[in-house]
Amino acid sequence: MRTRSAYLYLLPILIGLTVFTAGPVLASLGLSFTHYDIGQAPTFIGTSNYRELFHSDLFWQVLLNTCYYVLLYVPASIIVSLALALLIERRVRGIAFFRTVYFLPVVTSIVAAAIIWSWLYNSDVGLLNYLFSVIGINGPKWLEDPHWALPAIALMSIWKNAGYNMMIFLAGLTSIPKDYHEAARLDGSGAWHRFRHITLPLLSPVTFFVLVVTTIGAFQVFEQTFVMTNGGPGVSTLTLSYYIWQMAFRFFDLGGAMALGYIFFLLVLAVTGLQFLARRKWVFQQ
Repeated sequence: MRTRSAYLYLLPILIGLTVFTAGPVLASLGLSFTHYDIGQAPTFIGTSNYRELFHSDLFWQVLLNTCYYVLLYVPASIIVSLALALLIERRVRGIAFFRTVYFLPVVTSIVAAAIIWSWLYNSDVGLLNYLFSVIGINGPKWLEDPHWALPAIALMSIWKNAGYNMMIFLAGLTSIPKDYHEAARLDGSGAWHRFRHITLPLLSPVTFFVLVVTTIGAFQVFEQTFVMTNGGPGVSTLTLSYYIWQMAFRFFDLGGAMALGYIFFLLVLAVTGLQFLARRKWVFQQ
């Protein structure tokens, strides 16, 4: 009787997951094997959508752009977040103010932040190039230059999201027993030695979590490229998420968009799986 009651309580969420999550996922898998245009019934075409994508130069360019962004964003974001966490871990007067300041970009609208950074990156009247000109440096064209556009978006994303990972690292730092650092200090260990041999190993489970979450989020970058560059200049900032949106809602190739979505899913799944396999070599298990 108690088991039946438990299932009755779970029934609404199970229905919701089936209708609004599992159902659309399975339906999109089936539709990825069709030619599906808005206003027309889907027509089964087998694996044509997948084969067309793999033979498309644009697809490989978009995949390269996405991986390049991930490589730019993920390591830098983790390093900056950890550095901020180490700074605000200190119990000094006014540290709560700096914690708020560092976390403020996280709760800022991504669209508003992208618009502001677009102005900062403006090659003619932007603040960044003005500051460069003060010290005698000609700043790049940033979002107008194919070589600088994606790094510029990555820099903006680091500023936007570093505060979130900072708080996770801060929670991990506070969980490290102070006795280890005090014993190492008594033995004459310097700050760098303690950080390398005590803090980093004991923080590795938290670092692994941040790495996985940050990598998945980096692959899903969309708003920044949509607002700041619209995928340009050319296709230099066109990423997988944005390309899926273009195929579905600009070119109305829903079948191709769903096929690309599943390729995207398998890519993220493979990268995450490799991270879980590699964790045995560097994640310290207490």
